[in-house]
Amino acid sequence: MAIVTFDKVSRVYKSGDYALKALDNVDLSLEEGNFVVVLGPSGAGKSTLLNLLGGLDSPTSGTIKVNGKDISFLNENQLAEYRAETVGFVFQFYNLIPTLTVYENVALVKEIAKNALDPAKTLEEVGLAKHLKNFPTQLSGGEQQRVSIARALAKNPQIILCDEPTGALDSVTGVTVLKLLLSMTRTYGKTVVVVTHNQNIAKMADVVIRVKNGKIESCEEVENPVAVEDVEW
Repeated sequence: MAIVTFDKVSRVYKSGDYALKALDNVDLSLEEGNFVVVLGPSGAGKSTLLNLLGGLDSPTSGTIKVNGKDISFLNENQLAEYRAETVGFVFQFYNLIPTLTVYENVALVKEIAKNALDPAKTLEEVGLAKHLKNFPTQLSGGEQQRVSIARALAKNPQIILCDEPTGALDSVTGVTVLKLLLSMTRTYGKTVVVVTHNQNIAKMADVVIRVKNGKIESCEEVENPVAVEDVEW
């Protein structure tokens, strides 16, 4: 069943007389429970696609439906509710609050998400049960990214959006993080969308979307996704 549908979606950014068409008349359908990788060069429109799906931005034209609900032109309060209930975010540079402990960073989601999961249990799921009282600066980059994933998962969202989640990590740590993200789909049935420059990550996807010049060049299902361990990095 399609959880996400883009219908002729465009996003134009204007500055004076100059107009940049970041997305151009995009049609897209994503099935529930898939691990989706979005590839493309810088400026292709990948992040715009992610921001629109995440309710961080709205389209200039066209419609975006999630679970059959049109989110295209919600007001700020409605978008905030959508972000709280439906999507979780994992960013390249973690976006953790340095003055809060690992547990407190994850527990914050209970204030905004109605069906939030237990923070301690979620941190245990990502292998950080012994670090609940640590502060982010006391963790490695890979551990901080795992906190970020735990925070996204703790919201209990249907969709997890990841913007270059391994971009700041070494290859070994990146593999650990990717295994964790893949388990969000395989174990929890979440729809995971990963925006990346890394072609290798596409080998383990269920669906690969290639974006260029604001258009989708291709959207292909992968018949036999490769296990993370079998990808050459």
